Amino acid sequence: MKITSGILIFVLSISITMCKPSVKENTGPGHPEWKYLFDGQTLNGWRLFQSDSTGGWFVEDSCLVAGGTGSDLTGDLISIARFSDFELELEWKIAPGGNSGIMYHVQEGEHKTTYETGPEYQLIDDTGFGSPLEDWQKTGANYAMHNPHGVILKPVGEFNSTRLVVNGPRVEHWLNGVKILEFERWTPEWNELVKQGKWKDYPSYGLAKEGHLALQDHGSKIWFRNIRIKTMSHVQ
Repeated sequence: MKITSGILIFVLSISITMCKPSVKENTGPGHPEWKYLFDGQTLNGWRLFQSDSTGGWFVEDSCLVAGGTGSDLTGDLISIARFSDFELELEWKIAPGGNSGIMYHVQEGEHKTTYETGPEYQLIDDTGFGSPLEDWQKTGANYAMHNPHGVILKPVGEFNSTRLVVNGPRVEHWLNGVKILEFERWTPEWNELVKQGKWKDYPSYGLAKEGHLALQDHGSKIWFRNIRIKTMSHVQ
C-alpha cells in the first residue's frame, strides 16, 4: 500500500509522543489542578529511596522505566515531593513475569525499604508470574492486606491505567476505569490485619499520613507514563 509522506509523518508523530503527558485538566477556578510528576524526558522530581541518584531508572520512548536491576531491598524510585491526601493517575505496562508496585506515604529516616512504611498498590503479571499468586499478591491488591475484585487486565505488553485515591483513612484502587478495591486505614480491622500478617514486624507500616510516592523496581522491567496527581493537601 502506498503511504503519502504527510500520512507517514502523522503516524510517526503519534508514535513518538505516545508516552508524553497531555494538557492539564480541571485548571479553572474552584478546581484542583492536575500536576504531572514526569515530563516525558527527564527524571526531574524523582530519586532513589535513601539516595540522591536515580540508579537503574531511565527514560525510554518518553516513558519512565525501571531497568529491572533492583530488588525488594534496593532500586525503588521515590518522588522528591511529599504528599498527604491525593488522587494519582498513571499508565503502566510490565515485562512478562514482572513484579512491581506503587507505594505512598513512604518514610525514609531509619527505614531500609519503601514497603516498611508505605502501603502498596500491587502491579504484577498475574498470569505469567513464575509461581502461583494469592489474591493479596495480584494486581490491584493492597499488597498483603486487601484483595482486589473484578480485575480486568490488559495483556502483558499493553498499557493499563491505574487510579489511586487517598483521602484521610479512606483509600480507593481503580484499574482500567473500574474500582476494584476500597478500604479504610487505622480501623480495628486494619490493625488486626497488620498484627497478624506480613507487616507484624514493621511497626511503622501504614501509619504515616503524608510522605513520598514510590515506584518499585523489583527486578523486572516496567514502564510508566502520564503520571499525574491532584492533591487535596501537599507537603514539600
